[in-house]
Amino acid sequence: MRIAARDLRFTWPGGVQAIDGPQFEWSAPGLIALIGPNGSGKSTLLRLLSGLLAPDSGSILMDGEPIPVRDPKACARAVALVPQFLPRLPEVSVRDFVLSGRYAHLGSWNRPGPGDAALCARALAECDLIGLEQRSMAELSGGQRQRVLIARALLQEASVLLVDEPTSALDPEHQVQVFELLEAQRRQGRLVIAATHDLNLAAQYSTHIVLLERGRIVAQGGPLDVLRPSVLRPVYGSHLVFDCAHGAHGDYPVVRVTRPETAPRSQGSAST
Repeated sequence: MRIAARDLRFTWPGGVQAIDGPQFEWSAPGLIALIGPNGSGKSTLLRLLSGLLAPDSGSILMDGEPIPVRDPKACARAVALVPQFLPRLPEVSVRDFVLSGRYAHLGSWNRPGPGDAALCARALAECDLIGLEQRSMAELSGGQRQRVLIARALLQEASVLLVDEPTSALDPEHQVQVFELLEAQRRQGRLVIAATHDLNLAAQYSTHIVLLERGRIVAQGGPLDVLRPSVLRPVYGSHLVFDCAHGAHGDYPVVRVTRPETAPRSQGSAST
């Protein structure tokens, strides 16, 4: 699978230009991390790639063909989108919600069969949701709902997986678990594109990092090429400290944020 864009532009009602002409070509397998400050266009770009939004101009092609937005089931088999949150919580169980991800593979009058149920059970286990299958979606924490959204997307078995801020509501253990899961999808041959503010997880798991600012791509490449002071500080500001660590797959950059030193720190003591 190859996804390419040329001269994409999109402006929200009211005149706010969210995407301003990026051009790219990404191929599977790969894990692409979209990074950038709030308002840089990450979420909008994912919605354009999913077919939920139509660009004002420019083109998006998958293997040389337009995204099949006029055929919802074909589109769902090609692209799966994991949003940051659900605007409205469905009144269904976790299992039924995850199983609904199979709709793109079923006929109009077909019900999920044993094979679909087996895929659902595997996705629930991969997303650490065992024991929550019969819980209502309304009863879950934000982090649990995020994992449910990922499990449902896995059941679409799409060639391209788009994930918007997958770790924003998760504790550290589940943050790592989610990126391990995304990396597993890459190893299975999928193209995974994830918008994230977590530069350190992006550094460890992504094969390619894309830095957005005001709807434009200002840098892209491997983690060691993008996560550098000369690249990030003009976009994020000066309060970044850079280091390097060694992991199972080699060296990767580490980025930390420090407090400004413009005012003396408080010398007050804490009571116990």
